[in-house]
Amino acid sequence: MIIGGLVPLLYFWKKRSSPLYFSKLKWNGKYIRKACLNGSSEMLTNVSMSLVGILYNWQLLHYIGENGVSAYGVLMYVNMIFSAIFMGFTMGTAPILSYNYGAGRKEELKKLLKRSACIILVSSLLMFAAAEVLGSPLSHMFVGYDPELVELTSHAFHIYSFGFLFMGMAVYGSGFFTALNDGVTSAVISFFRTLVFQVAAVIIFPILLGVDGIWMSIDFAELSCFALVFLFLYLKRDYFGFERKRTPSL
Repeated sequence: MIIGGLVPLLYFWKKRSSPLYFSKLKWNGKYIRKACLNGSSEMLTNVSMSLVGILYNWQLLHYIGENGVSAYGVLMYVNMIFSAIFMGFTMGTAPILSYNYGAGRKEELKKLLKRSACIILVSSLLMFAAAEVLGSPLSHMFVGYDPELVELTSHAFHIYSFGFLFMGMAVYGSGFFTALNDGVTSAVISFFRTLVFQVAAVIIFPILLGVDGIWMSIDFAELSCFALVFLFLYLKRDYFGFERKRTPSL
């Protein structure tokens, strides 16, 4: 962290020929407020994940006991690895999206969205397949000391893994609107994905489906957010220049 921060600091401090360099500090509350608003989705994601994690643990202790919490911990480790791939792709493409949007290159922006969606959907299928195949081996690796816990974790994996089919577009959708300086839409997507959908599902599903309902909660949340992302893309297609070209009527 020190090296990664020190090298750019020295570069921009000395290199005055670059368009970016350090100058006298000037307060500009308007841009700070705008940056905070645009980054509000990331704040909501982190706050919501903590609250939802508490709720999941409470439900698991109520329905299963300590083994349920242990199984959930394993799922979260794997989820962090898989979601990091989608987050990395989203963060990597964000500057390209921002540049093309700022330059008014709407056609290029549309192509980037289509290509990214294709990459994410293919990756989602591969991750789902990997989770289904590796569910049992990973369970043995983490909790092999307890056969009962291995069986519970492996079973949870096979249900939980369906969420990976929709997670990619849910993560990318929020990052996409952040890159286009639409922090409100991005925050709404994050808020519903990480809090509203999951809280509703983890409270209601166990009542209807028992323990399996807890593992299905994330699948419901990701699927619902997947649909929400495409709804916002449709509603804002004119604003971002995604409207279809209409053929003049004769």
